[in-house]
Amino acid sequence: MSKIIPFEEKYTQEVIELILSIQRDEFQIDLTVEDQPDLLKITEEYIETGGNFWLALADDQVIGTIALVKLENHCGAIKKMFVAKNFRGEKQIGKKLLDTLVADCEKQGYKYLYLGTVEVLKAAQKFYQKNGFQRIKKSEMPKDYHLMDVDTVFFKRTLMEE
Repeated sequence: MSKIIPFEEKYTQEVIELILSIQRDEFQIDLTVEDQPDLLKITEEYIETGGNFWLALADDQVIGTIALVKLENHCGAIKKMFVAKNFRGEKQIGKKLLDTLVADCEKQGYKYLYLGTVEVLKAAQKFYQKNGFQRIKKSEMPKDYHLMDVDTVFFKRTLMEE
């Protein structure tokens, strides 16, 4: 049985291990924790800046993550969405994480959500499109969105019409 909870400091090391193993071992994306210093200070980087960070747990083990970064003009950015390989697909962990983030954004009056991902992550791109995201050009990303060098594919989802 899995559950989604807000981030707790005691899970920091598990979060780092999950994300690095997916990036490096599964997809050969050569990133280290030094390339992602936000992982060492999740509370300061995500929660204290008006965003949030959620964990998916199964038997008190971290099996998934998703982060929300607050942007200007009632926009948000999705970061650090990862689900352990054996929990993807019909277990719906990714969908539960995304639905938790979207519900939080709607409650706060966000209008748009943005994200960047990597070309090689085809299943992730399909997942986002299935969940209401449209592919956009890099030039259409908000100016306060922090672009990662590895990101080459960009998406936007409308939460509330203007």
